[in-house]
Amino acid sequence: CPKLKHTMGIVPILRNESIRCWSNIPFITVPLSRAHGKSFAHRSELKHAKRIVVKLGSAVVTRGDECGLALGRLASIVEQVSMLQNQGREMMIVTSGAVAFGKQRLRHEILLSQSVRQALHSGQSQLKDMAIPVLEARACAAAGQSGLMALYEAMFTQYSICAAQILVTNLDFHDEQKRRNLNGTLHELLRMNIVPIINTNDAVVPPPEPNSDLQGVNVISVKDNDSLAARLAVEMKTDLLIVLSDVEGLFDSPPGSDDAKLIDIFYPGDQQSVTFGTKSRVGMGGMEAKVKAALWALQGGTSVVIANGTHPKISGHVITDIVEGKKVGTFFSEVKPAGPTVEQQAEMARAGGRTLAALQPEQRAEIIYRLADLLTDQREEILLANKKDLEEAENKGRLALPLLKRLSLSTSKLNSLAIGLRQIAASSQDSVGRVIRRTRIAKDLDLEQVTVPIGVLLVIFESRPDCLPQVSALAIASGNGLLLKGGKEAAHSNQILHHLTQEALSIHGVRDAVQLVNTREEVEDLCRLDKLIDLIIPRGSSQLVRNIQKAAKGIPVMGHSEGICHVYVDTDASVEKVTRIIRDSKCEYPAACNALETLLIHRDLLRTPLFDQIIDMLRVEQVSLWSRGEERTVMLCKLYSTTAKTWVCF
Repeated sequence: CPKLKHTMGIVPILRNESIRCWSNIPFITVPLSRAHGKSFAHRSELKHAKRIVVKLGSAVVTRGDECGLALGRLASIVEQVSMLQNQGREMMIVTSGAVAFGKQRLRHEILLSQSVRQALHSGQSQLKDMAIPVLEARACAAAGQSGLMALYEAMFTQYSICAAQILVTNLDFHDEQKRRNLNGTLHELLRMNIVPIINTNDAVVPPPEPNSDLQGVNVISVKDNDSLAARLAVEMKTDLLIVLSDVEGLFDSPPGSDDAKLIDIFYPGDQQSVTFGTKSRVGMGGMEAKVKAALWALQGGTSVVIANGTHPKISGHVITDIVEGKKVGTFFSEVKPAGPTVEQQAEMARAGGRTLAALQPEQRAEIIYRLADLLTDQREEILLANKKDLEEAENKGRLALPLLKRLSLSTSKLNSLAIGLRQIAASSQDSVGRVIRRTRIAKDLDLEQVTVPIGVLLVIFESRPDCLPQVSALAIASGNGLLLKGGKEAAHSNQILHHLTQEALSIHGVRDAVQLVNTREEVEDLCRLDKLIDLIIPRGSSQLVRNIQKAAKGIPVMGHSEGICHVYVDTDASVEKVTRIIRDSKCEYPAACNALETLLIHRDLLRTPLFDQIIDMLRVEQVSLWSRGEERTVMLCKLYSTTAKTWVCF
């Protein structure tokens, strides 16, 4: 209704608005009037976040004894925030810790205030057990807020960054004038490249009322720093809210239970499948409060990630990893993919691979034969999909000519591919269960070495779609589950080839054994699935192999070196074979990674008919020639400089 007054962040409830129920509390789905757009749908988009709020939970900034601050973690967080701030992002911090810092200071003052005579009279052994009165939280906050801010200022100064403190209460968001003042102050600080450090004014804040965070309107009450961070993120139209706690993220059951599983991506409406445990040992909110605040912020258009800020191995880069789009913590998204997650695909590949390994060798061979037939029967559909990939690559201009040739499929390529698959099928009869070695240990006791499947393979390949059926056939022959991650430039080709592979697998009910990763998963994220993947095989450039080896966490990588693609022609070489071998290794498919690079010819063959025959063949094939050798070889190369399209001597 246009007559209704809309205040910033507050939208009236209309009768026809839908209501979500979560934890027996109505969760209003009224859209907020925000201009910055929707939240990011995928982790990879987080690198585009401009304005970011980092919420530091009590367990993150507080020491294990709950009295004082964890200075190491705090310094690491300040370093990461400073790094992002210096990149041109607008960083804000919502911090806890004033109560813990004040508690430490007040305890120290109480001990010092006792008379020296009393301390000496009680004895050194009893001094440690001296009773400390229970400290009121508001008094601790009042004593700790200034010290906490001084600590932040000192740390940020090391990175030439200025910080400013803002203390707020729930009333500052409900009062129209105060909210406008707060909004203007924050915008001015961000404009001046100052990092605002916001905290609830715990020295005056009243105790929180249970279940009072939603008051019948689309407003979340500021009763803890989780709700404060969510409210601030919505008010300031931030792109990303990072909530750091003492757990890795959101689990489907309490993290301490044996069957607890970390939820990678959480979608609104999935909360019924989550069982919450008790809250942290410190702080006012638990995981339930964090999820509630995260969903509220997500509804307002801010992306949210809940992650661990206390783990010593990841806390030093957790914030920057999240902003880079790495798979850290639980990412909240409103866009639910149609297909399974990569974790689910890996589990499906493992289950399918075990069924595949249990098949008879003839059945696995039959699957490969069927795939070879499909490559020729569905030739037109494959070439049509490949044409789309080629057109997109050419329009975008992102592939060099050799990569375009590798991307290209043809009738002859598919025929050769089908022949190769049939050869794999024919030789696969003893791939699984073959006895390699047998040793008699004692009477009636033999020790056998038998070939068995590895498990789940992750094969990462670049712009060569014919790699997909080749690798699939090898995995099927050896009874392994398979995860395939192809280059995005071959998306259409890979999709239809994978569909044909699953169609062939279906004849024996093992369709899920081969999975194509179509999600926006980064390769580094796949390399962290050490509990689901048994071996990684990168097929591509040496740089790709090095990157995979660096990113793999606990998973063996079967890589390769630079490779030496040389052909040597000796004086005793067969004249009939030489030109055929050279032509096949260089001219049939020069774009292949194993095409001939260097031709070595014995010096005694110079000025012979065989040498002339080789040069003439290369001239006809329009091969560019580069010569290395002694002075007489160089002079001889000059004599032949007119026979080849390009001949460079040095």
